[in-house]
Amino acid sequence: SGGFVFSEYEPTALEQFEGGPCAVIAPVQAFLLKNILFNRESSNWRQLPEEEQKTALCSTLSEILESACASLSTGFCIVTWAKGHSPDTGKLTATEPESQVQTQDKPESSKPLQEQQPTYSVAEDLSFERFHSVLHKRTILSASDLREEVLSLYHSWRGCCGVLLFLYSVILTKGIENIRNEIQDPTEPLIDPVHGHGSQSLVNLLVTGHAVSNVWDGDRECSGMKLHGIHKQASVGFLTLMESLRYCKVGTFFKSPKFPIWILGSETHLSVFFTKEMSLVGPESPSEQARRVFQSFDPEDNGFIPESLLEDVMKALDLVSEPEYVSLVKTKLDPENLGVILLGPFLLEFFPDQDSGIPDSFPIYHYNGLKQSNYKEKVEYVEGTALVLGFEDPMVRTDDTPVKRCLQTKWPYIELLWTTDRSPSLN
Repeated sequence: SGGFVFSEYEPTALEQFEGGPCAVIAPVQAFLLKNILFNRESSNWRQLPEEEQKTALCSTLSEILESACASLSTGFCIVTWAKGHSPDTGKLTATEPESQVQTQDKPESSKPLQEQQPTYSVAEDLSFERFHSVLHKRTILSASDLREEVLSLYHSWRGCCGVLLFLYSVILTKGIENIRNEIQDPTEPLIDPVHGHGSQSLVNLLVTGHAVSNVWDGDRECSGMKLHGIHKQASVGFLTLMESLRYCKVGTFFKSPKFPIWILGSETHLSVFFTKEMSLVGPESPSEQARRVFQSFDPEDNGFIPESLLEDVMKALDLVSEPEYVSLVKTKLDPENLGVILLGPFLLEFFPDQDSGIPDSFPIYHYNGLKQSNYKEKVEYVEGTALVLGFEDPMVRTDDTPVKRCLQTKWPYIELLWTTDRSPSLN
């Protein structure tokens, strides 16, 4: 199983070698891009000299570990190879007892990690038990020590099983008990034992520091049970094809992150869509807020509400909501008395010439870490231009690809023009 390795064709892109670890690699890639695009002075963000690859990757891994840390008193956990046992040293034959992980630290003593067994075919000569017997767990108490330690282990993260070592570090930093409490369904493995796909809880843990299973905002009551969702605006976002198929609805904290970078989920894979256009994550315009509020009264996503709810929507938006006025608006928006209010006419009535603040077009990029999903098997960003239109614009439809269907869950009227002949792949 692989480590974090940069593509030789795209110095800021991580390459993924097989199907399993995208649940770790895609979140790391998203944070890596955030740090390269928005924290670096250099204008040419696609060129990253090796020394800068090292600092960018290590500060990204540290940032994710920091957000997973439940409390500073328990500190951070780093899982590495025991001395003299990294697979690269070829010394995996003799195991001195003192280099073994103490029993109480052994990650495999916990249920969620056992589930990972079939996922990672660790280097052939390294059986699952053998793998754990050569791991070493270190506790670190301050964030600055953590950063130094992660930096000093750059070669471990890049080498054999580096992705797995990092995943173990995150899980133990978070604490297995804490993960159990957040996941809610104790039978849900972090990693699917058959296909090796990471669960939503694992993605949420890496992106937000909380291993909750859901993607909506806040907690919801469901037949007496509290179901946990995302609790604050995320740094990078998440959008999923599952929403366009109506299996779930992603909340605002994931749809509108702090930086214009979104992890895109398909049924089986994660890729990353990003742009430098910060206006995409600016504060909501009044019409965007109106759309969101209207849609919260339309959970089925029908594009309309029963007119009995019009007053509630108007109240929620602080519009005048005297009964006489509301019935006047009803007559205007539902002249044929069908008993429903459509989203489009509602927005045109109250927010007619609202500028969303988003430019009409802007450069976009898509990342997919799997070689076979890239043109000529070279892991490179696919470049394009996005056009964001209003709902009333008559429009030529450019494509109907999974990537676009994913993005339409946030921008219903987005069009994508890619510079390549083939659209980027979500899988």
